[in-house]
Amino acid sequence: MPRPRAENPRNAFASVRLTAEERAEMEMAAERLGFGSLSEYLRHLHARAKADAVEPESNGHALARTYPASGIRTFHKSRLGRMLCGDARCHLMNGAAEQSVDLIMTSPPFGLVRKKTYGNEDAHRYCDWFRPFAEGFRRVLKAGGSLVIDIGGAWKPGTPTRSLYHFELLLMLCEDYGFHLCQEHYWWNPSKLPTPAEWVNVRRVRVKDAVNCVWWLSPTPWPKASNRRVLAPYSASMRDLLKHGYKARLRPSGHQISDKFGKDNGGSVPPNLLAVANTESNGRYQDYCRRNGYPIHPARFPEEVPEYFIRMLTDPGDLVLDPFAGSCVTGAVAEQLGRRWTCCELDEEFLKGAMARFVPAVQVHNQSGDLFPAAGGSALRKKAVTYSINPPCSVAVSEGDVPLIEDGGLTRPRVSAKRKTVKQAPRVAAG
Repeated sequence: MPRPRAENPRNAFASVRLTAEERAEMEMAAERLGFGSLSEYLRHLHARAKADAVEPESNGHALARTYPASGIRTFHKSRLGRMLCGDARCHLMNGAAEQSVDLIMTSPPFGLVRKKTYGNEDAHRYCDWFRPFAEGFRRVLKAGGSLVIDIGGAWKPGTPTRSLYHFELLLMLCEDYGFHLCQEHYWWNPSKLPTPAEWVNVRRVRVKDAVNCVWWLSPTPWPKASNRRVLAPYSASMRDLLKHGYKARLRPSGHQISDKFGKDNGGSVPPNLLAVANTESNGRYQDYCRRNGYPIHPARFPEEVPEYFIRMLTDPGDLVLDPFAGSCVTGAVAEQLGRRWTCCELDEEFLKGAMARFVPAVQVHNQSGDLFPAAGGSALRKKAVTYSINPPCSVAVSEGDVPLIEDGGLTRPRVSAKRKTVKQAPRVAAG
């Protein structure tokens, strides 16, 4: 990389004290980036720091002009919230007040290679497409607020390998926009079909893809939160321990378990694995859409997913925003939990169907089976459903009868019509 030209002569010197290890690391970094000397590398870092220092403000002004408030309009208002129809970037850059939002809870279009009806973005261009939203998120979030993004992975076309787009998005949000990763969660859908079928069912070289990543981020390392809001029932063994007591001792792992372990806190702290089946194929929303000829949004998450984060990260009266509303699940849950909310959706047809969640007024069941209005803030209490995962390798298999697929699934197996058995096709050399 050639030395950048300077308008003024470089006749000033600066002495930088470094350890031998620091100098070696910097020289390796300079060489890797193509710089001929440490001075060139340091000037490059200085220029980049100057650009980063002015970019947020200038970029924000440019985005405010690009996405005017006129690009979005109110579609419906409820007691606590509103649906907006149009480009969410217009609301993020002009409609919403700065630092007014307590939680952004959303599931953006995934970076799938194969296009879907709801307008997902190509994985390779995903991060560039997401940047205006990231700028808007930073603008509207309160200092102690949270950004929660449910995002599915993608497979590279033609090969059983994964795209890294959702990890690149996470790095971009943290490194370029100053967000902190508070904790990663994983939404496990126990009812998810064994996909991708080609690699799971046909060539048998991968296991089924059953989780979505859920990134919990914040402008601060210390967003307001409490896991006491999202407790899970105690297991049978823990209930037995609470009943009969626990003797403090040192575990073989080296962990010291104190006598406080036997305290009843009303429930157990849940793990960062959210086990929620997404099985609803019939219900009020779907019936309403079919009856009125509206499209059913194909990528709805179950209400338990936003409920978990809304309960843990917001108080009643706080403002929740979903910039990729779809059928407005986030808004409906926020309304039921007594939070103010705003949902933005580009496709008006999806909002027409989402009206099923608000008109007439939503009624929910509590644990006793009684009905009460959702606006009371005590909604969504339901009977706990427990899902189990059978451990792998628990079915007896003779390894001699099940050889490994030597080419890793490069060739598609042939199915014998007579014996209904699968034969591996002869391997064809690549190239």
